[in-house]
Amino acid sequence: MLADWLAFPVLGGLLMIQTAIISRLTLLNGSGDLILLALVAWALHERVRSALVWVLVGGLLVGWISGVPLLVPIIGYGLAVALARIIRRQVWQIPLLAMLFVTFWGTLMYHALTIVTLQFSGTPLSWENALTHVTLPSLVLNVVLAFPVYALLNDLANWLYPEVVVKNA
Repeated sequence: MLADWLAFPVLGGLLMIQTAIISRLTLLNGSGDLILLALVAWALHERVRSALVWVLVGGLLVGWISGVPLLVPIIGYGLAVALARIIRRQVWQIPLLAMLFVTFWGTLMYHALTIVTLQFSGTPLSWENALTHVTLPSLVLNVVLAFPVYALLNDLANWLYPEVVVKNA
């Protein structure tokens, strides 16, 4: 329950850092997405149970400040978290490798959803320019930022969900 309430200050703080600092550190026209990385790192932790609440909070916060419709961040982040949960349960037991894998595909899914939404809303946007000038640079920055974000969120999850040690009598 405490983890659900901590989603607001944690993701809100990350969103402030993202909008004030990370958005200024661009590569071509791409920038890192701390909210996506935090949600993926949170979902990859084995003891975390409240990933859906974090997706809703993160999606609502990003949808509130961005120019895309409110459902785009919620769906995009939800797809990335769903992929992270599937990967964590069935495929990999190496969380850092899973973080990189889900960061890669989550960034691509989120950007594809955003590009399609912007095209349907009438924005003149070509796939080639969007991929080469925004998506691929954002992907590089997200992969670089994945390591520190994973370390921070993993420590937070370990603090909120301590490992239960059973002592033999």
